[in-house]
Amino acid sequence: MTPDSSPESSSQTRHEGGGRRPDVELRMPADSAYVSVLRTTTAGLAARLDFTIDDIEDLRIAVGEASAMVLPEADAGSDVVCRFHMSPSELTVTVTVAVSEPPSPDYDSFAWQVLTTLATEASVAAGDGEFTVRMTMVSDLAGAGR
Repeated sequence: MTPDSSPESSSQTRHEGGGRRPDVELRMPADSAYVSVLRTTTAGLAARLDFTIDDIEDLRIAVGEASAMVLPEADAGSDVVCRFHMSPSELTVTVTVAVSEPPSPDYDSFAWQVLTTLATEASVAAGDGEFTVRMTMVSDLAGAGR
């Protein structure tokens, strides 16, 4: 995203196949040592969207829990890819790792319970050599309430 562009204008760009292009994409080693980078990036993007301090902290925690779900399943030596879709008062984050065998999501895990409590929406997808956790947070300023 260029300094002049806004989240609204940059999110209009489309990839082939009709999917929205992420506004920000971050790739790093699939290692828990890098989770703090993901949490900090998420907080910075949410602050740019004028999220409340409480929303920002909820997002930081939720992204940490998403990482706790996907990192143990990642193939050795692979990367975690985080994609951020921004729009006014809304941030969607996907956290994806490469996997040899698609895991069965554990919907009873502590990480999933925390994630679904904090995020406005959350989902898990496993297949095609990837394991993805996707979450959307709508800012309390948008009047959406959770």
